[in-house]
Amino acid sequence: MNTEPRRVAESARRRWMGILARARTPDLEALWDALEPPPAYGRARGPETGLVMVRGRAGGVGQRFNLGEMTLTRCVVRLDGGPAGHAYVAGRDARHAELAAVFDALLRDGRMDPAVIDRLAAEQVERRDARAAKTAATRVDFFTMVRGED
Repeated sequence: MNTEPRRVAESARRRWMGILARARTPDLEALWDALEPPPAYGRARGPETGLVMVRGRAGGVGQRFNLGEMTLTRCVVRLDGGPAGHAYVAGRDARHAELAAVFDALLRDGRMDPAVIDRLAAEQVERRDARAAKTAATRVDFFTMVRGED
C-alpha cells in the first residue's frame, strides 16, 4: 500500500496551518475581502480561548518538563458542501482563529490557490529578517583581551 501522497498532503497541510497561525489578522482579513464570493460556512466549534501547557526538553533532547501555560484560541468551521477546517492560534484573537480555520477548509477543498500561503510565508520571513536586523544593530560583543606577562 502506497501512502506517499497522503504524507505529502499531511506535510503540506501542517505547513499551511503553521503559516496561517502565525499570519497577522489584517493580512487574513485582506485575503477574506479578496474572495469573490465569500464562502458560506458554519462554526462547528468556537472560537474558544483557553490555556495550554507548554512543555520543553532540557537541551532540546533531555527529559520533558512543564515550561508554563500560554493562551490559545481554537476554532473549527465547516464549509457548506465541503470539509471542515481547524485552527489553533496563540493568543485571544477569535477572528484570527476563525479566518485561519476557513482558509484551512478552503485549501483542503481546493477552492483556494496554495500560492497564497507562499506569499504569507514570504511576508513572515521578511518581517522576521527585519526584526533580526534591528536587534542585531543593538548587539554587543564581549571579548576578553589576553594580557602578556612582562
